[in-house]
Amino acid sequence: QVQLVESGGGLVQAGGSLRLSCAASGRTFSSYAMGWFRQAPGKEREFVAYINWNGGGTNYADSVKGRFTISRDNAKNTVYLQMNSLKPEDTAVYYCARRSQIIATPFTRAGAYDYWGQGTQVTVSS
Repeated sequence: QVQLVESGGGLVQAGGSLRLSCAASGRTFSSYAMGWFRQAPGKEREFVAYINWNGGGTNYADSVKGRFTISRDNAKNTVYLQMNSLKPEDTAVYYCARRSQIIATPFTRAGAYDYWGQGTQVTVSS
């Protein structure tokens, strides 16, 4: 059983920064691509960022491109999301997820992921 545990959320002023972490259990972490999603109240879960198995390939939602950076440390079984120049519209619960190696759905869709963390709240005040 895979467990994903996010941390690093909190309250920050607009223009500030936060770094989210997602620690994964299991010995196969380095074999899987990972993603970050977020969900604001009353809205659907949306794609934020993606990283392939070795960190050599990344992809971002247009809304965060140039402000957020996804990275991973396979030795620590951890994926990160560095968030800079935060805006009030970034306020949401942020989730990390493991990309399924079976489901062919595009990685920007939540259905492409088979394990999810519990989420961490990020609140950006104006």
